[in-house]
Amino acid sequence: MPLSDVTVRITTNRPAGTVGFGKPLIVGELAGGFPYTEYSDLQTLAADFNDTTEVYAKAEALLAQENRPEKFAVAAFDPASTVAGAITTAADLVESLLSKDWYFLIVTEDDLIDLADIAAVVEGSNATGVPKLFSAQVAAAADLAGLGTGDRTFVAVHPDAEHIDAAIVGAVGSREVGSVTWQGKTLVGITSQDLSPAEVTAIEDANGYAYVTKAGDDVTSEGKVLSGEYIDVMHGKDWVKANIEHTVQKIKNQAGKIPYTDGGIATLEAGVLSVLKRGFNQGIIAGDEANNPLFQTNFKSRAETSEEDRALRRYTGGAFSFELAGAIHEAEITGSISY
Repeated sequence: MPLSDVTVRITTNRPAGTVGFGKPLIVGELAGGFPYTEYSDLQTLAADFNDTTEVYAKAEALLAQENRPEKFAVAAFDPASTVAGAITTAADLVESLLSKDWYFLIVTEDDLIDLADIAAVVEGSNATGVPKLFSAQVAAAADLAGLGTGDRTFVAVHPDAEHIDAAIVGAVGSREVGSVTWQGKTLVGITSQDLSPAEVTAIEDANGYAYVTKAGDDVTSEGKVLSGEYIDVMHGKDWVKANIEHTVQKIKNQAGKIPYTDGGIATLEAGVLSVLKRGFNQGIIAGDEANNPLFQTNFKSRAETSEEDRALRRYTGGAFSFELAGAIHEAEITGSISY
């Protein structure tokens, strides 16, 4: 090289992750356990979980995606612990963390019984008021039946050498809710499987998904939870619930006082309407032929509430409904040829 007084150093910066509805949580194993901790990159994670661990491998697959999350969380249990009160299973650890600020669960466990126990905890999360979704993977279509038929678990059939369960959350989980489905998504670092149509059908009939090649592109074959509902529907429902709760709470926090009058009730209704309008704009809620949003609210007036509720400062007369926009996952097109 020629002599020079100038040194140039170039580093490659990855763009910032996406802030979406749903922080991922990776649950793994570690001697002594590990408390719930949030990270934004692999370098920081490596100080606690080095690059030979399964937790690191899941995080690497998560962050390799184009729309990866801005932050993710990690926690670990010690299956060999003999300390009194220590958490020794993934299911128990997940249950203890349901109140934390995460939404998508990814685990390093691959035992079917353990996965079923974890799925059962996540299925019960909605009843606790903190709904979650569980992204899992199994080795064969026959394994899907052992994980139940719940609304909150979605499962890939894929070799465990690749972490498709983390990759799909990284690719889709932080996208704007309502703007995407989970079918037909290309995942960085995941290898398309050479499956026959019958094999793909067997997986999809059990409400799992595979990673296959369609029209020359490597993509996820379907996007359903084990009950047969679509993942984006569950994600959208949870988004609406969480945002209405957050919006109405903010209104209460900032108002100082919301009077128990028709005007005060209208303030609550306005908060709900604002979320429903956002849901329509994002593609969660359907529109009619004129593209008018298909949602409605019905909030009882003060006169329609009971004396007991008014005395307790409790309002239970608000209701809303909407039609889901859904998405097209299959198409059948008929053509004709004339001479």
